[in-house]
Amino acid sequence: MSLFVYLITYIGIIIFCAAVLKRIIAYINNPPHVRWELYPVGHESGERAEYGGSYLEDVDWWKKPRHVSRINELKVMIPEILGLKAVHEYNRPLWFVTYPFHLGLYFTIMFMVFIVIGSFAQILDIPAAPIMAIAKFTGPLGFILTICGAVGLLYKRITDQNLKIHSCFEHYFNLMLFIVTMGLAVLTWLFVDPDFLMAKTFVAGLISFKLTAISSPLFLLQIVFMVATIAYIPFTHMSHFFMKYFLYHDIRWGDEPNINTPKTDAKINVVLNYPITWSAPHIAGHNKKTWAEVATFNPEAEPEKE
Repeated sequence: MSLFVYLITYIGIIIFCAAVLKRIIAYINNPPHVRWELYPVGHESGERAEYGGSYLEDVDWWKKPRHVSRINELKVMIPEILGLKAVHEYNRPLWFVTYPFHLGLYFTIMFMVFIVIGSFAQILDIPAAPIMAIAKFTGPLGFILTICGAVGLLYKRITDQNLKIHSCFEHYFNLMLFIVTMGLAVLTWLFVDPDFLMAKTFVAGLISFKLTAISSPLFLLQIVFMVATIAYIPFTHMSHFFMKYFLYHDIRWGDEPNINTPKTDAKINVVLNYPITWSAPHIAGHNKKTWAEVATFNPEAEPEKE
């Protein structure tokens, strides 16, 4: 049975990595988006960053060197990632349940990282007591916070009309999956593997390909649910945990000037030659066949023929 679980784990990891890579490649190959023109932009530098300005304010901006501040970018990203700043500001009741959920996932990821480090230490026969001490703290805390947050989010989706009308089966299923998976992790920690030595041995077996047999059915069941959840995440809206990078850096903050950029020009040319399918009178009424014709048509300068 344990060998079967090892095999499932390898397959789950491969599926997760392949799905993440596929989503990223699909995004990169998408047509270019229309710029939001939203300010402030996180990486703007200098005095303009204080009031949400832009390098476009400069006269002849295209002739001047452009400065990007990674420090200012981090000032926006870190509070958003670690504190869900936007939700805290604009939807405080939701923040009280979604933040424990996300914080629990952060601690769970930390737990998994320290288990992997501890497993390498076990393989190399290096003492790993401090590492495992951190794992023993972050693991249970992460499991419990995730369960509390998932239960809270489930309750909010059921009772809050603003969320309920936008919720579908997938939302409820995902939350229940986390509750069951983390519930199994808590039971395993309480009754089977309180020091996570079994978990460390299992991961060491995965890394070294020395598949040590594990006798606990509860532990193996927990592994199956954990791996299935990890493999499933990239196929759902929860993939925002890595796709948000593109939301911020390419869509919200994508202000790279389109000057001497042949690749970008080629993508734009493809989009401009898409046929028009809109039925809006101000578009369809011009009798244009492509977006390039619409973009270059001035109804004031070129009156339409009756």
